Amino acid sequence: MRRFCLPGAVALLVSALPSAVQPALAQETTLFARDGFTLRWHLQGGLNAVSESNLFWDLAATTAPASGFDPDTDWLESYLKPGLSFEARLDGGAVLYGGASAVLSHTFGTDAFAAQDSGATTLEEAYLALRGGESEGISYDLSLGPREVSFGTGMLVANGATNGFERGALKFGPRKAWEMAALGKLSHGPVTGSAFYLDPNELPGQDGRNALAGLDLRFDDPKGGYIGATYVDVIRSGSPYPVAAPGGIGAPSILAGGREATRTLNIYAKTNPFGTGLANWVFTGDLALQRNDRIDMEAWAGRVTIGYSFADRPWSPMLTLGYQTFSGDDPDTATLERFDPLYYQGSPSAWATGSKSASTFINSNVNALSLALQLSPSPRESLTLRYAHIRANELKSPIQFGQGTRLDLDFEVVAGVTTADLADDLFLEYSRVINRNTFLTAGVSASFPGAGIDRVIGRDASPWTGGFVNVVINY
Repeated sequence: MRRFCLPGAVALLVSALPSAVQPALAQETTLFARDGFTLRWHLQGGLNAVSESNLFWDLAATTAPASGFDPDTDWLESYLKPGLSFEARLDGGAVLYGGASAVLSHTFGTDAFAAQDSGATTLEEAYLALRGGESEGISYDLSLGPREVSFGTGMLVANGATNGFERGALKFGPRKAWEMAALGKLSHGPVTGSAFYLDPNELPGQDGRNALAGLDLRFDDPKGGYIGATYVDVIRSGSPYPVAAPGGIGAPSILAGGREATRTLNIYAKTNPFGTGLANWVFTGDLALQRNDRIDMEAWAGRVTIGYSFADRPWSPMLTLGYQTFSGDDPDTATLERFDPLYYQGSPSAWATGSKSASTFINSNVNALSLALQLSPSPRESLTLRYAHIRANELKSPIQFGQGTRLDLDFEVVAGVTTADLADDLFLEYSRVINRNTFLTAGVSASFPGAGIDRVIGRDASPWTGGFVNVVINY
């Protein structure tokens, strides 16, 4: 299960903050500084008003009419994230540092997954770390305890915690930290190698007892661009896998504990800035191969993007074309080919398959052709229009277990389709930096169901529409 993170809301906290402001903010939040020891306070928080109509294309009315699920709802989300961090310079030049924070979240009203007036207070980060060796050519960074950790482009390892349901703040997704993280990094110039152990912060009532271990090796070119590889081994899990019925006839079966021993290799890259002839172009690529010999599993996934920046034009338009695809389980084979996206970053600016569709389908047995146009009317504003055409890779094969769904819901989403066309999603988002601590984001979106969804319902399904507006503070 994954959290669904509202596009842009929390990402703005870092990306929209001008770099020149960051030292001033560090000084502003300093509680104590003396003899190489610095203690700082931190605070994030936000309010998010959401409205949704014809949720999930009103599939529940057909697949589970007795559930009483209301496809039209409005709700208000809130969260606060207070924290402390410190740095202490030791004899010899090493730095001992760490951080602690908590998340207080609440939803007023009924959200998209029928959670009503829910909320919780949970520990977010509580880690100690040691770094050093910069002057010796090879630097190290060792860390232990709950904290945020991500690798590569966020295809597999990014979302360390689950939001929504009894925790509230479904779309804000303020929780990001892993429940336990052990991390070791060695760097030499532009090359960084990392070893990690991660235990996700899952919902208490739906804890799959997952644990990951792996390695990441990355080269960051000083001119820009990068290339790297991440290897992830699921060393413990009770999470199930759905398996297509033989020939696609009948309901899928559930393979209990299927995720355990799944191993994935992800290779990722982004080009350096090009010179004359290809100036303003950027290309990215991801490829993932997945195996689990214990259950005869062979899956794969990938993405390519092409971007062009009209740097000399008004509003500096940036146009990006992308295609991403994730294998599904072929019902005509005994091998399980369904790709497991693990703990991916699920916002439209990262690895969401569509905007609204991303809360219905995880990155498994789907592909999407996407187009994004970003405009900057002013240094403090951005306007982004996203389009995605989403299709199934395998017919009569599971495409359910979306980002917010879980096995004990009273209604099911989609187990499979007989026509590949799933949906066309449109999303328009406006973001503004009000000041160095306050950010505004608003958006409207619509998902137009394809023939695959129409056939599940048995008629032409109506579009799923919605909108939001939120304000976030960050110190």
